Amino acid sequence: MELLQIFILAALQGLTEFLPISSSAHLILAPLVLGYADQGLDFDIAVHVGSLLAVISYFRKEVVSITSDFFRSLVNPRASSADSHLGWMIIVATIPVGLFGLLMKSLVETDLRTPLVIAITTISFGVVLLMVDLLGRHTRDEYSIKWTDALVIGIFQAFAIIPGTSRSGATMTAGLLLGLSREAASRFSFLISIPTILMSGGLVTLELIESANPVEWDSLFIGAGLSFVTAYLCIHFFLRFIEKIGMLPFVIYRLILGVGILYIFLP
Repeated sequence: MELLQIFILAALQGLTEFLPISSSAHLILAPLVLGYADQGLDFDIAVHVGSLLAVISYFRKEVVSITSDFFRSLVNPRASSADSHLGWMIIVATIPVGLFGLLMKSLVETDLRTPLVIAITTISFGVVLLMVDLLGRHTRDEYSIKWTDALVIGIFQAFAIIPGTSRSGATMTAGLLLGLSREAASRFSFLISIPTILMSGGLVTLELIESANPVEWDSLFIGAGLSFVTAYLCIHFFLRFIEKIGMLPFVIYRLILGVGILYIFLP
């Protein structure tokens, strides 16, 4: 891969991974628009790993507290806390995407990586996001999430396996639907991205190691590093302004993007 291509795709991934506009859609569409060969799923996973490191770094205090309290509660159930409860909810929310990912992996890698699919999911889930943002109560924080709430958010996250849906967009939509504030829905979405990206990244990394095909490891490492920087900045500014600006700007972008895809790629 050319250095400019790596830079563009990695920056694009970092900027879009935690915004409700679908990073996978942008990674699929960018090569088509710019005339590049498809970078492949291995590069997509590499830049997702960069985003993973960014969210772990940004929420490092929360991650340490949730992890330590979670394991402490396993040893002594009486030692359960708000953070250990949140840890359990993250696990519950991760289960559906793990199951759907195993069942739909081959389909996602082939038939679903098309402009038509991306346009439909981009527009439809954008409309749903706008509705729940306008009509939701937005009064709960992430520590109030129950296991039924976590399961609903997890099912929405599983839908995001389909390109164009947006993992962040789907999980934020579910959170807003359940009455979470915009910031709480965003924070929980970011936290459950950690085990989700770990699973998908680990699976593909094992396949790459076992594969006989050559792997451009230097491109993957550069892409991951660039993605880390842009994703970290994106998380910081998104959480700082989301309560003020709401989801409308992202919905408008999704609608414009979806219509643009239909206009450009469909006869």
